[in-house]
Parts: sequence; C-alpha cells; structure tokens
Amino acid sequence: MLMALADTISKRYSSYFATRKPVSFAVEDVNGTMVTLGPDSPLFTVRATDPRGAQALAGLDQFAIGVAYLRGWLDIEGDLMTALKMRGMFHDRHPIAWITRFIKADRPAISSHYDNDSDFFLTFMDKRHRCYTQGVFERDDEPLEDAMTRKMDLALEAIGAKPGDHVLEVGGGWGAFMEHAGKRGVKVTALTLAEESERYLNDLIKREDLPAEVIRQHALEFKARHRYDAVVNMGVTEHIPDYKTTLRQYASWLKPGGRVYLDALAMRSKHRVSTFMARYIYPGKSSPLVLHQYLRHVARSPFELISVDDDRHNYHLTCAEWARRLDAARDDVVKRWGDPFYRRFRLFLWGSAASFDTGLVQAYRWVLKLP
Repeated sequence: MLMALADTISKRYSSYFATRKPVSFAVEDVNGTMVTLGPDSPLFTVRATDPRGAQALAGLDQFAIGVAYLRGWLDIEGDLMTALKMRGMFHDRHPIAWITRFIKADRPAISSHYDNDSDFFLTFMDKRHRCYTQGVFERDDEPLEDAMTRKMDLALEAIGAKPGDHVLEVGGGWGAFMEHAGKRGVKVTALTLAEESERYLNDLIKREDLPAEVIRQHALEFKARHRYDAVVNMGVTEHIPDYKTTLRQYASWLKPGGRVYLDALAMRSKHRVSTFMARYIYPGKSSPLVLHQYLRHVARSPFELISVDDDRHNYHLTCAEWARRLDAARDDVVKRWGDPFYRRFRLFLWGSAASFDTGLVQAYRWVLKLP
C-alpha cells in the first residue's frame, strides 16, 4: 500500500516542486512503514492511522485529506504550518452545487462558527481583550495582548472617539472594543447575531459597569433611532459582503463628519475559499474582502477613503499565536469539546497562519469618513 501511495505522491511532489524550493517530509502507512520525500530531514510526517486516511492522501484531494485528519484517519506530526503551506500540491476541484448538496445532506454536523461555547474561544484568544481579529504588532515577538491593545487604541484614534461620544459597533464579539472604549468614557452600542455573544456581552456590561448596550439584530436590518459619532466593524465585512448596501447603512447611521473603522481578511477573488473552509469553518454566505471591488463601491458612495493599511503579517502573527495557544490547551479542549473539534480549529488556525504567510490570503484595515 505504501509504495503505491508513495509513488502517487512522489509524482505530484516532483511536478509541484519543479519550480519551487523543495520541502522534505515523510509519509507513513498504517503498518508503520515510512518513505521520505525531498533531499533533507523531514520537517513533518503525514501518518495514516486508518486505510481511509491513506486512500484520502492517495486521491490528492485537499478536502478529503482535511476530512481524514478531522476524523483521526490521518495525523500530521511536526511542523503543521509548513505542511499546510504545501496544500497547493493537492487539488480542490469541487463544484459549488456539490458543496451545497453536501452541506444540506449533513446539516447536523455543521454549526455556525460563532455559536460555539465562549469558553472554547477564550482558550486561545488574548487574555486582556478577547479580540477575535488581528492585532497590530510592533515586532514579531511582541506579546499578543500588547498587539491587541495597540489595535484598540488605533481604532479609537482612527475614528477620533472622545468621552461622551456614541459609537455603533458591528459585531460585538467578546467585548474587546466595547470594554476598551467604555473604560475611556465612550458609549458603545454593539450589534450581534449570536445568542452566546449577546449573553456574554450583557454579563460584561453589568460586571464592568460599561456605558454600553447590546442589540441582537442583523446589521443590514438595523434602523438607528439616532445618528452615531462613529462606526466600528472589526472582522465582520467578510460576513456581510454586500458592499453597496453596507456602505449605504453606514451613511444612514453616521453624523456628518463621522468615521468608520473597518478591518477584514481579504483575497483577490470571492470564489477562492477552500472547500474545507466553506464546509467546516464558515458555512453560509461568508466571503473574504475583495479590496479592489470594495473600493469601486466606496468611489460611488458619499464616503471619503482616509487610509488603508496592510495587515497581512499582523494576521499571520496573530493566527500563529492563537494556534500555539490552542495546541497548549489541547488536553482541556479535547476533554471538553472532543478531538474532532480540536482538530477542526487546529487546521483552521494553522492553515490561516500559513495562508497569510504565503500571501494566499491578505488582510487590511481602513477608515472612511462621511463629509
């Protein structure tokens, strides 16, 4: 079995690395027999623990390999981020209609990304702010908590928030911006769709006596009773990719001269999200920001574009640190939420770190102003 598997992967390896610097890794079959590919010591080992794992690997299909890892039929030992940087070796050719049918047929296996227990996300997020978007790092080895504080300060500075101002936040998450702004005298109204987030935020407001409120309503359906001094959207643009409508909403919410702070992960095309990501991580209508398309809509809106910053490396550092913290909490996570759940988020976080590092995925933060 191993020789046939090694032969299949070896041929693909030779083709993939014909114009790239080769990366060495090992493949081990269910009997413990191992073959090493590449000129150096292996950086990681892909181990088939079940014949179905070997079959998935031999099929050279990203999605099948991801599912095999999720179910424990494959293990990857060693440098997982390097392994995930090589996923271009494997194809991901699945028609949209096929993905939709697969999702509908297996709905009980899918839960919304943000409906998971808050305690789970708290195992790997920063301890100071609980922020589920990228930090802004001064140096690569800076603590994640300090990078998140810098991000909160940059957001407040970008919108010019001062004590007594009222800010509308699209997507309250676990209260990172709400708490940071509230403790500086800025009132925050946070929109959220997740019942778990609403519960967490209301407890936070009560516990910290924050000048804030939570409204569980979709941003595109929210009708403001009055206009706000600013709007903040950290990482929600991907989940409401109707750029024209969201810009119209921002304009309706803001006082003249008000600003909008936004950040988001991005790709060059809306249709390049992997099948595994669409199936297991963000099922639904989520789509990465496509910056050039977004800016065309800004040009047709009343907004002025004040600034755009490249956050790709910041997001790489953030995801890599989240992944390390998740790995450090493995025993507790597996005990409380199960091994497949741990594996799913491990692939997601290390895969995201790899994608930002290689440039497959980008990230930006930007500021708009209503004249």
